Amino acid sequence: MIIRRFKNEDSVELANVIAKTLRTTNIKDYSLEYIENNISFLSAEKLIERSSWTNLYVVCDNKKIIGCGAIGPYWGKEDESSLFTIFVLPEYQGKGIGRKIIETLEQDEYFLKAKRIEIPSSITAVDFYRKMGYDYKNGIAELDEEQLYRLEKFR
Repeated sequence: MIIRRFKNEDSVELANVIAKTLRTTNIKDYSLEYIENNISFLSAEKLIERSSWTNLYVVCDNKKIIGCGAIGPYWGKEDESSLFTIFVLPEYQGKGIGRKIIETLEQDEYFLKAKRIEIPSSITAVDFYRKMGYDYKNGIAELDEEQLYRLEKFR
């Protein structure tokens, strides 16, 4: 298994990984309408666009993409970053791959120059991120208008 930077030719396969994960894992916490809306925002074209302003990584098992994660600036700030687009195929979940993705992102230049890192977390992933050292932003453990928890970590 390797983790490497995203290439544009990964976009269709990665979009399918994300869609499958949302439809299989996140459907337990969100409506089908919410899931399908998220999938439309994480299409192959949008992933290419996202990779232009974030450092997007893919996890490969042989040549098959099985997960991803991205880190980028928090609203253009120099000393704050955000983690985005963290997904692991359902059949690979619970095997430490998500942890490896977070560890990779936490060695990225955007993480290393940031004093604060934020994660917009799904209901599905909030406990995982909390185990990774992220906590509720400003102590607020409530869903926002996007049905996400805002988590943060300070360095």
